[in-house]
Amino acid sequence: MSSTVLVLGLGVTGRVVAGALRARGHDVVAVDDSPEAAALEYAERLGVELVVAPEPSDWIRLLEDCSEAVVSPGVPDGHPVFAAATATGLALLDEYDLATRWDERRRCAVTGTNGKTTVVTLIVAMLEQAGIQAAAAANTDTPMVAAIEDAETQVFVVEASSFRLAHVHRFSASPAAWINFSPDHLDVHSDLKSYEAAKARIWEGVDNAEDAVANLADPVVAAHAPVGATGFGRSDSFCRVHGGRLLHGDNEVIDVASMPRHLPHDLLNAQAATAVAVRSGADLDACATVLADFRGLAHRMSLIAEHNGVRYVDDSKATTPHATLAALAGLPGSVLIAGGRNKGLDLSILGDSNPCCVVAIGEAAGEIEEAFAGRVPLQVADSMTTAVAMAGECASGGGTVLLSPGCTSFDWYGSYSERGLDFARAVAAMEADR
Repeated sequence: MSSTVLVLGLGVTGRVVAGALRARGHDVVAVDDSPEAAALEYAERLGVELVVAPEPSDWIRLLEDCSEAVVSPGVPDGHPVFAAATATGLALLDEYDLATRWDERRRCAVTGTNGKTTVVTLIVAMLEQAGIQAAAAANTDTPMVAAIEDAETQVFVVEASSFRLAHVHRFSASPAAWINFSPDHLDVHSDLKSYEAAKARIWEGVDNAEDAVANLADPVVAAHAPVGATGFGRSDSFCRVHGGRLLHGDNEVIDVASMPRHLPHDLLNAQAATAVAVRSGADLDACATVLADFRGLAHRMSLIAEHNGVRYVDDSKATTPHATLAALAGLPGSVLIAGGRNKGLDLSILGDSNPCCVVAIGEAAGEIEEAFAGRVPLQVADSMTTAVAMAGECASGGGTVLLSPGCTSFDWYGSYSERGLDFARAVAAMEADR
């Protein structure tokens, strides 16, 4: 039976959701507070009514004419849709709810402040190595409602952001891993407590306690872990590193020294991925093969160049101060390039880290200056080209230049990948001029 569904947000996910609903016979009303040209063109092509930036008082009327509403990722907690939904009693859904309704195939999931994409990538590779058709979905370029169109996929590996977990009516994925927690996205969530509550929903639908994969070295994650969870991260965890070996229970997975990526956060990612992959059907040999070959993802602690004894590392994906701290823990004494647009986080904690000097960039340069005031030499750059030149000079004679901003890229760039590519361009140009 046809029904009208409101879709809030016509970004990548919202457009896919609107198309999937229309294909299944639903009428769609789209709402977007500031639609881009692609959204306007899509709504016209699909024949969908598009309401632009309604007044808060209009929301109850909009919802009263609908049977359900789907909220796109990134809609802030204070948006009027939530109060209107409470007033009308209308169910708010995430696209994950629709995918679950339309498709019953197996899914596992990963959440965490940092490292989600890396762990999801490892799990997919481990399952594929074991002969299981797997696909990454949700907080990727492929929304769940698009991923389910591939009939050959046997297991979906869901990258579950706090945005999705906060909005989903019921989250069900088993096994599911929570890999870490630190302050983030306070420009979207009303406070840190609501961000934590969203993350904790990752275990809402696990089949049993053992399918809750938990970083027991993280106090917030450990506090939410159910009794009997599959732990990792500590020397007494089920999945752990001991004597230079990564262990899964009593079984050795791989000698850490043979892994191309074995910084502390790399080892935590490897433990989480192994635990989830095995519980999803992979064998330890498949996990070991993947870990022995994995060299990381772009813009995540990626060595992009080495000139005159100086290494240049791109960690542009580090958009929180805790991610930057993890990078510096792995590369102590680096020359740090940090800054960008802060998303409501406390950057002062960066002052407790150990770079040899700092180059501050972007809108948050002043906050970076305050964090390191009097602790290490610091300069401010007005472009990435200038930042790379300053950092290279500081590291001359041997050392590491680390782009690990601790902030988003949206002051100077359209994405963290664009920022990382500009860093690589600036490094190449500097060397070409010498």
